[in-house]
Amino acid sequence: MESQRTSSEPGIRKALAHLESMLVPNEVAKCYAVQRRLFALTHRRVMVAATSGRLIGISRGLIGGFTPVDIRWQDIKTAHVKAGIFGSDITITALTQPDLASGGAVRAFQFTGLRKGDAQAVYRACQEQEQAWREKRRLRELEELRAKSGGFQASASRDMPFASDEPGLGKGDLSARLKRAKEMLDSGLISDSEYETVKAKVISEI
Repeated sequence: MESQRTSSEPGIRKALAHLESMLVPNEVAKCYAVQRRLFALTHRRVMVAATSGRLIGISRGLIGGFTPVDIRWQDIKTAHVKAGIFGSDITITALTQPDLASGGAVRAFQFTGLRKGDAQAVYRACQEQEQAWREKRRLRELEELRAKSGGFQASASRDMPFASDEPGLGKGDLSARLKRAKEMLDSGLISDSEYETVKAKVISEI
Protein backbone atom coordinates (compact mmCIF):
# COMPACT_ATOMS: atom_id res chain seq x y z
CA MET A 1 0.00 0.00 0.00
CA GLU A 2 1.33 3.41 -0.93
CA SER A 3 2.35 5.68 1.93
CA GLN A 4 -0.26 8.33 2.74
CA ARG A 5 0.02 11.37 4.96
CA THR A 6 -2.37 10.03 7.60
CA SER A 7 -0.08 7.09 8.35
CA SER A 8 2.11 9.40 10.45
CA GLU A 9 -0.70 9.93 12.99
CA PRO A 10 -0.60 7.54 16.00
CA GLY A 11 -4.33 6.74 15.88
CA ILE A 12 -4.23 6.02 12.15
CA ARG A 13 -1.11 3.88 12.52
CA LYS A 14 -3.04 1.71 14.99
CA ALA A 15 -5.95 1.42 12.58
CA LEU A 16 -3.57 0.49 9.76
CA ALA A 17 -1.95 -2.14 11.97
CA HIS A 18 -5.41 -3.56 12.69
CA LEU A 19 -6.16 -3.54 8.96
CA GLU A 20 -2.95 -5.42 8.19
CA SER A 21 -3.84 -8.04 10.81
CA MET A 22 -7.15 -8.70 8.99
CA LEU A 23 -5.55 -9.49 5.63
CA VAL A 24 -5.49 -13.11 4.50
CA PRO A 25 -2.46 -14.65 2.72
CA ASN A 26 -1.80 -13.01 -0.68
CA GLU A 27 -4.28 -10.20 0.07
CA VAL A 28 -2.84 -6.71 -0.39
CA ALA A 29 -4.15 -3.36 0.88
CA LYS A 30 -4.17 -0.93 -2.05
CA CYS A 31 -5.44 2.39 -0.67
CA TYR A 32 -7.41 3.87 2.20
CA ALA A 33 -9.30 7.00 3.20
CA VAL A 34 -9.75 8.49 6.66
CA GLN A 35 -12.60 10.62 7.92
CA ARG A 36 -11.68 14.25 8.57
CA ARG A 37 -11.75 15.38 12.19
CA LEU A 38 -14.46 17.92 11.36
CA PHE A 39 -16.90 15.03 10.76
CA ALA A 40 -15.92 13.12 13.90
CA LEU A 41 -16.69 15.57 16.71
CA THR A 42 -18.84 13.05 18.63
CA HIS A 43 -17.07 9.82 17.70
CA ARG A 44 -13.70 8.43 16.66
CA ARG A 45 -12.77 8.76 13.00
CA VAL A 46 -13.70 6.09 10.45
CA MET A 47 -11.34 4.51 7.92
CA VAL A 48 -12.26 2.68 4.71
CA ALA A 49 -9.69 0.63 2.78
CA ALA A 50 -9.68 -1.14 -0.58
CA THR A 51 -7.73 -4.40 -0.75
CA SER A 52 -7.17 -6.89 -3.55
CA GLY A 53 -10.14 -8.94 -2.33
CA ARG A 54 -12.61 -6.68 -0.51
CA LEU A 55 -13.60 -3.32 0.93
CA ILE A 56 -12.98 -2.92 4.66
CA GLY A 57 -14.45 -0.19 6.85
CA ILE A 58 -12.98 0.33 10.32
CA SER A 59 -14.47 2.37 13.15
CA ARG A 60 -12.75 2.86 16.51
CA GLY A 61 -14.49 2.71 19.86
CA LEU A 62 -14.39 5.67 22.22
CA ILE A 63 -12.44 3.65 24.80
CA GLY A 64 -10.43 1.52 22.39
CA GLY A 65 -10.89 -1.37 20.02
CA PHE A 66 -11.96 -1.52 16.39
CA THR A 67 -15.21 -2.55 14.67
CA PRO A 68 -14.71 -3.73 11.07
CA VAL A 69 -17.17 -3.83 8.17
CA ASP A 70 -16.17 -6.40 5.57
CA ILE A 71 -17.62 -6.29 2.01
CA ARG A 72 -16.40 -8.70 -0.66
CA TRP A 73 -15.93 -7.19 -4.11
CA GLN A 74 -18.25 -9.77 -5.69
CA ASP A 75 -21.09 -8.67 -3.40
CA ILE A 76 -20.95 -4.98 -4.31
CA LYS A 77 -23.80 -3.83 -6.54
CA THR A 78 -23.10 -0.08 -6.81
CA ALA A 79 -20.54 2.47 -5.67
CA HIS A 80 -21.01 6.25 -5.59
CA VAL A 81 -18.91 9.15 -4.41
CA LYS A 82 -20.13 12.66 -3.53
CA ALA A 83 -17.58 15.41 -3.12
CA GLY A 84 -18.52 18.22 -0.74
CA ILE A 85 -16.73 21.38 0.29
CA PHE A 86 -15.00 19.84 3.29
CA GLY A 87 -15.00 16.13 2.50
CA SER A 88 -16.27 13.31 0.30
CA ASP A 89 -18.87 10.61 0.97
CA ILE A 90 -18.70 7.09 -0.45
CA THR A 91 -21.92 5.06 -0.60
CA ILE A 92 -21.83 1.33 -1.32
CA THR A 93 -24.75 -1.05 -1.87
CA ALA A 94 -24.01 -4.75 -1.45
CA LEU A 95 -25.83 -8.08 -1.41
CA THR A 96 -26.59 -9.49 2.03
CA GLN A 97 -26.81 -13.05 0.67
CA PRO A 98 -23.43 -13.56 -1.02
CA ASP A 99 -24.13 -17.17 -2.04
CA LEU A 100 -26.78 -16.00 -4.49
CA ALA A 101 -26.35 -13.60 -7.40
CA SER A 102 -30.04 -12.69 -7.42
CA GLY A 103 -32.97 -12.62 -5.06
CA GLY A 104 -31.04 -11.38 -2.03
CA ALA A 105 -31.60 -8.18 -0.10
CA VAL A 106 -29.33 -5.18 -0.64
CA ARG A 107 -27.80 -3.18 2.18
CA ALA A 108 -26.25 0.29 1.95
CA PHE A 109 -22.99 1.32 3.59
CA GLN A 110 -21.92 4.96 3.81
CA PHE A 111 -18.56 6.44 4.75
CA THR A 112 -18.83 10.19 5.20
CA GLY A 113 -16.48 13.13 5.48
CA LEU A 114 -13.47 11.40 3.94
CA ARG A 115 -10.42 13.26 2.73
CA LYS A 116 -11.15 13.99 -0.91
CA GLY A 117 -8.05 12.69 -2.69
CA ASP A 118 -7.99 9.47 -0.68
CA ALA A 119 -11.74 8.98 -1.14
CA GLN A 120 -11.33 9.24 -4.91
CA ALA A 121 -8.66 6.52 -4.83
CA VAL A 122 -10.93 4.17 -2.87
CA TYR A 123 -13.86 4.99 -5.16
CA ARG A 124 -11.80 4.18 -8.27
CA ALA A 125 -10.93 0.81 -6.76
CA CYS A 126 -14.63 0.17 -6.08
CA GLN A 127 -15.60 1.14 -9.63
CA GLU A 128 -12.95 -1.11 -11.12
CA GLN A 129 -14.15 -4.10 -9.12
CA GLU A 130 -17.83 -3.32 -9.71
CA GLN A 131 -17.31 -3.37 -13.48
CA ALA A 132 -15.21 -6.54 -13.34
CA TRP A 133 -17.85 -8.43 -11.36
CA ARG A 134 -20.89 -7.09 -13.21
CA GLU A 135 -20.58 -9.54 -16.13
CA LYS A 136 -19.73 -12.43 -13.81
CA ARG A 137 -22.82 -11.69 -11.73
CA ARG A 138 -24.98 -11.52 -14.87
CA LEU A 139 -23.80 -14.97 -15.96
CA ARG A 140 -24.39 -16.33 -12.48
CA GLU A 141 -27.91 -14.88 -12.41
CA LEU A 142 -28.65 -16.60 -15.74
CA GLU A 143 -27.37 -19.85 -14.29
CA GLU A 144 -29.61 -19.50 -11.23
CA LEU A 145 -32.67 -18.63 -13.32
CA ARG A 146 -32.11 -21.61 -15.62
CA ALA A 147 -31.61 -23.90 -12.65
CA LYS A 148 -34.92 -22.72 -11.14
CA SER A 149 -36.70 -23.39 -14.45
CA GLY A 150 -35.49 -26.98 -14.61
CA GLY A 151 -31.88 -26.76 -15.73
CA PHE A 152 -29.90 -25.65 -18.77
CA GLN A 153 -30.81 -26.59 -22.28
CA ALA A 154 -28.76 -29.56 -23.42
CA SER A 155 -27.80 -27.96 -26.69
CA ALA A 156 -24.85 -25.58 -26.85
CA SER A 157 -23.85 -22.98 -29.38
CA ARG A 158 -21.21 -24.25 -31.81
CA ASP A 159 -19.28 -21.01 -31.64
CA MET A 160 -18.88 -21.34 -27.86
CA PRO A 161 -15.52 -22.84 -26.77
CA PHE A 162 -15.84 -26.37 -25.36
CA ALA A 163 -19.44 -26.93 -26.41
CA SER A 164 -20.90 -30.32 -25.52
CA ASP A 165 -20.58 -31.60 -29.06
CA GLU A 166 -16.92 -30.57 -29.51
CA PRO A 167 -14.98 -33.52 -31.03
CA GLY A 168 -12.91 -35.44 -28.52
CA LEU A 169 -14.57 -33.85 -25.50
CA GLY A 170 -17.79 -35.68 -24.71
CA LYS A 171 -20.13 -35.01 -21.83
CA GLY A 172 -18.33 -37.63 -19.76
CA ASP A 173 -15.10 -35.64 -19.82
CA LEU A 174 -16.30 -32.55 -18.00
CA SER A 175 -13.21 -32.07 -15.84
CA ALA A 176 -10.93 -32.08 -18.89
CA ARG A 177 -13.08 -29.48 -20.61
CA LEU A 178 -13.03 -27.22 -17.55
CA LYS A 179 -9.29 -27.69 -17.11
CA ARG A 180 -8.62 -26.79 -20.72
CA ALA A 181 -10.81 -23.68 -20.40
CA LYS A 182 -8.84 -22.61 -17.30
CA GLU A 183 -5.56 -23.06 -19.18
CA MET A 184 -6.85 -20.87 -22.00
CA LEU A 185 -7.97 -18.23 -19.48
CA ASP A 186 -4.53 -18.24 -17.83
CA SER A 187 -2.93 -17.93 -21.27
CA GLY A 188 -5.13 -14.97 -22.18
CA LEU A 189 -6.85 -16.80 -25.04
CA ILE A 190 -10.32 -16.27 -23.59
CA SER A 191 -11.80 -13.61 -21.29
CA ASP A 192 -13.14 -13.99 -17.74
CA SER A 193 -16.73 -13.81 -19.00
CA GLU A 194 -16.08 -16.51 -21.62
CA TYR A 195 -14.53 -18.76 -18.99
CA GLU A 196 -17.50 -18.22 -16.64
CA THR A 197 -19.85 -19.14 -19.49
CA VAL A 198 -17.92 -22.35 -20.19
CA LYS A 199 -17.87 -23.21 -16.50
CA ALA A 200 -21.63 -22.66 -16.22
CA LYS A 201 -22.23 -25.01 -19.14
CA VAL A 202 -19.98 -27.68 -17.67
CA ILE A 203 -21.67 -27.42 -14.26
CA SER A 204 -25.08 -27.74 -15.89
CA GLU A 205 -24.09 -31.14 -17.30
CA ILE A 206 -23.02 -32.65 -13.99
